[in-house]
Amino acid sequence: MSVLLETSLGDIVIDLLVDYAPKECENFLKLSKIKYYNFSPVHSVQQDFSFQTGDPLGPTAPSSDGGSSIWGVLGGAAKKTFTATLHPKLKHAERGTVSMATTPHPTNPEVRLAGSQFIVTLGDHTDYLDGRASVFAKVVEGFDVLEKINAAITDKEGHPLVDIRIKHTVVLDDPYPDPSGLRAPSASPPPSKAQLATVRIADDADLTEEVDEEAAEKKRREAEARAQALTLEMMGDLPFAEVKPPENILFVCKLNPVTTDADLELIFSRFGTILSCEVIRDKKTGDSLQYAFIEYEDKSAAEAAYAKMQSVLIDDRRIHVDFSQSVSKLSEVWRSGENAKRQRTGGHGGGWGGVEGLEKWRKYRHEDRRADRNDKYGLVYGDEEMRGRHARQGDRPERDDKDAGGEGSSRADDDRPRRQDGGRGRGGMPDSRRRSRSRSPRGGGSYRRDGGGDRGHGRRDDGQRRRDDRYDGKDRRDRPRDRGSSYNDYRRR
Repeated sequence: MSVLLETSLGDIVIDLLVDYAPKECENFLKLSKIKYYNFSPVHSVQQDFSFQTGDPLGPTAPSSDGGSSIWGVLGGAAKKTFTATLHPKLKHAERGTVSMATTPHPTNPEVRLAGSQFIVTLGDHTDYLDGRASVFAKVVEGFDVLEKINAAITDKEGHPLVDIRIKHTVVLDDPYPDPSGLRAPSASPPPSKAQLATVRIADDADLTEEVDEEAAEKKRREAEARAQALTLEMMGDLPFAEVKPPENILFVCKLNPVTTDADLELIFSRFGTILSCEVIRDKKTGDSLQYAFIEYEDKSAAEAAYAKMQSVLIDDRRIHVDFSQSVSKLSEVWRSGENAKRQRTGGHGGGWGGVEGLEKWRKYRHEDRRADRNDKYGLVYGDEEMRGRHARQGDRPERDDKDAGGEGSSRADDDRPRRQDGGRGRGGMPDSRRRSRSRSPRGGGSYRRDGGGDRGHGRRDDGQRRRDDRYDGKDRRDRPRDRGSSYNDYRRR
């Protein structure tokens, strides 16, 4: 009864002592049969003493549970361990002795429990392990592999810096019947993601290879750029991560602030037809930011301009010309195309990367998209827009003259000079209160004194005048309350 272990350093053949440790031998054979030990790391290497393996993840993995017996794999966590056999005739007397690693029973220290991990001795007379590990097999082939493991460079915990792992297990002879539910895989399974995450230095890595630091830095930057481009694609800022800037657009910088769009277009037009020429300017001040984008109809015209216009003197400034690295033009075309397609098909997907909600999080919006909004909302305001917003926040909303029943605007009082008596009109009422009542929703007309109406009234329609004529000569208190009467008349009542 033998098992072949194919490791990253070579093959090891183990003969099992089934007459002395039948439980340990059955557990080891069945775990090897289901490829449980595949990609298990060799750890806890102690020179001229022993090494340990058998945990699929190893002790450095946070999610490692230490391994499980074959009965725990098939029957659950309750059977994860089994009682180990400590035969008095089996000792750790020679190199290549194989034994199951054990732990004390939680309630009975004299009983030791075993799981899947096993120990292989690297020296003779390692009797320290007697009574602590359950011997069940011996190495018969592969002592050169044991020498390589013994000479491996390790950290202070005994973990090899270069991975040493069990690649494959082959059962050469198995006298035990398979437990219920055991299914041997038809092929060796690949390592899991959790196992790959425990790799420090791969066993097949070429450690003698000279690394070009400049090439490694370039590779790192390219990988970082690809990751950033993918992020921008997910956010909807790029149509796709592999997008490239157009080859017919030039970037011109180091311009004189006095250079205008027309100047540049006139100078660069001798190389071909120009579709657009724009000097980028500050949004608030309108001052030139001293760089521009020039779009040619033909790619060859852009190449000719790039070759001829480098360091040319324009308005006493030597300009710098390069091909544009911006993809904003392509992004706008993509977004517009997606939106147009969405409108034609009646779909609900957004033009920003296919997700409509992502548009809400964009910090800057194109001007033509902002033009459709009534409140001109955005993160950047112009001077006129700011004054308008402050005015709306400082005053209450004005009522329309037609709705208020009057012809004049209630804002007219704001432009009048203040009175010497502190802004108080007749009856001791401040102008501010009279103005506030002019916007009161109770009255249908304006209470403002505009000088052209009756003393106690604002402007009135013909129906109101006829009602006043009916009560001429009568006491004012006998009149019905008039919606157009002034505040002073209301006080006299």
